[in-house]
Amino acid sequence: MSDPAPAPSPAPNRESGRPKRILLVTGMSGAGKSTALNTLEDLDWEVVDNLPLILLDRLLDAPLPRGAAGGDRPLAIGVDSRTRGFDPASVVRRIKQLRDNRGHDVETLFLDCSGVELERRYAETRRRHPLAQDRPASDGIARERELLAPIRRWAEHLVDTTAFNTNALQSEIRGRFSGGEGVRATTLSVMSFGFSRGVPRNADLMFDMRFLRNPHWEPALKPKSGLDADVAAYVAADTLYEEALGRIEDLLLVLLPRYESEGKAYVTMAFGCTGGRHRSVHVAERVAQRLREAGFSPTVSHRDLASQPQDALEGTPRGATGQN
Repeated sequence: MSDPAPAPSPAPNRESGRPKRILLVTGMSGAGKSTALNTLEDLDWEVVDNLPLILLDRLLDAPLPRGAAGGDRPLAIGVDSRTRGFDPASVVRRIKQLRDNRGHDVETLFLDCSGVELERRYAETRRRHPLAQDRPASDGIARERELLAPIRRWAEHLVDTTAFNTNALQSEIRGRFSGGEGVRATTLSVMSFGFSRGVPRNADLMFDMRFLRNPHWEPALKPKSGLDADVAAYVAADTLYEEALGRIEDLLLVLLPRYESEGKAYVTMAFGCTGGRHRSVHVAERVAQRLREAGFSPTVSHRDLASQPQDALEGTPRGATGQN
C-alpha cells in the first residue's frame, strides 16, 4: 500500500502572518547585510535574521502580534553562511517551494563585495571571518564565494557594496525597496522650550527666538501664554518677526523632504525663548501650521508652558520694547 499523500499546507488566512512580499537577504559576510536589514526595518518591513529555513513555514503561519497593522507587511529574512543548517542549494529549492506551493512573492537580494575590500573591512574591525576562524580572512572569503555561487546566480537583486559606505548602501536599499509600500513618513515634532530651564536633548533643529520682543515684561501679557491672541499679536509686531520666521519656514520646507528621502524616522524642531511660555510657544504654533499647509503632519508640544513666570529667569528688560 502506498503512503498517503501529504496533506496540503493550510491556506493562509487573515489571522496568519502572511506577508505580501518576502525578501531573502544574503551575500558575502561583511558586505553589509546588517545595514540592509536595519534599513528595511526603518522602511517598516518585518525583519528576521539568521532564521533556520526549517522554521520558515512556522514563521509564515504564525499569528500576527496583537496590535499589528495587518498581514501584508513585507518580510525580510536574513540568511548567510552563519545560519544554522545553511545550504545554498536548499535555499534555492525553498524559494521555489514558497512560490509554487504557497503563492508567495519571494525575491532574493545578494550583497556582494570584492575580496580586497572585504579583507580591508575585516582587518579594520579586527573580526574573524566566520569560515576562517583560524586562517587568514582571504581563505574564508574565497570559500564563502564558492559556497554562495548558486544563490548569487539565482538572485533578482545584486548589489555590489565594494565602493559603498554605510550611507550609500542605505540609500540604495531605500531606492530599491521602499516602493511606496510599508513606508512610514518621517515623524515630525515641533516643540517650544525655555533656555532658562535647559535645552532639549532630542532636538534635531533648534531655533532661538530671544531676538523677538518679550511679552513677559508687559503686565497684561505676563500671566498669559503664546497661545493667547494678544500675546501672539505682540510678538508678531516685532519688526524682524515676519522676515525671520519666513526664512526659517522656507528652510524647513527645503530640509524636511530631504530628511524623509534619506529615511530619517524622526525630526524634532525646537523653538526656544527665555522662559518657554510666550515667544517660543507662539512661534512653534505658527511654524506647525505652516507645515500643515504644506502637507506635513507635525505634532506640537510645549515643554515649559505650565511653568510659572519668574522675573529672575527672564533677565532684565532692555529699552522701550522690553527685549531681553
